[in-house]
Amino acid sequence: MRRTVIFDFGAVLFRWQPVQLFLDTLPEHAVNAQVASVLAAQVFQSFTPDSDWSRFDLGLVDEPTLATRIAQRTGLPTDAVARLIDAVPAHLQAQADTVAVFHALKAAGHRLVYLSNMPRGYASHLERHNPFIAEFDDGIFSGRVGLMKPWPAIYELAHHRFGLSSGPQALFIDDHPGNVEAGLTQGWDAIRFTSAQALRDALVHKGWLG
Repeated sequence: MRRTVIFDFGAVLFRWQPVQLFLDTLPEHAVNAQVASVLAAQVFQSFTPDSDWSRFDLGLVDEPTLATRIAQRTGLPTDAVARLIDAVPAHLQAQADTVAVFHALKAAGHRLVYLSNMPRGYASHLERHNPFIAEFDDGIFSGRVGLMKPWPAIYELAHHRFGLSSGPQALFIDDHPGNVEAGLTQGWDAIRFTSAQALRDALVHKGWLG
């Protein structure tokens, strides 16, 4: 049986730097990195499952509703929040060094799938602008299934949809500790992503890359 690698997208294969996103998009509000960090914490709420942004990731609210909810909660102008929401897809640039690891795993003969918290519109944007996504064997976006990490249900869905077996036949790569822990609970092996080089080293150590 081919072994399967399950990739997260944001902050793994694609750039996710919320402080920089605020500095670039809302400089009139995020006047420095410290202020941008505070605003990012307020807006994204650490992506907890009951947060406004998580409801967006789940496909439960659209962009205008999200902008209104965040503006009411944070005091930021609605049009500024809307600009931020619109800027995210372009911010999510593919990380060449991690994509190189992806291609090395592909060349090694492994089956590659993805499991990503991503609203439908952003998911479609990434698919249009990143041809390598078509090289995945399968994948799940939260906005298309109405489930999200770290809920057990999305891991169970992935396990069955991808036809996975537990233990060394399935390896999950994600940057968020809670998501990694949920993958381990599902019975997969897992690596917490910190950098492409650290990932490559861990893959070599575990025998997934030569």
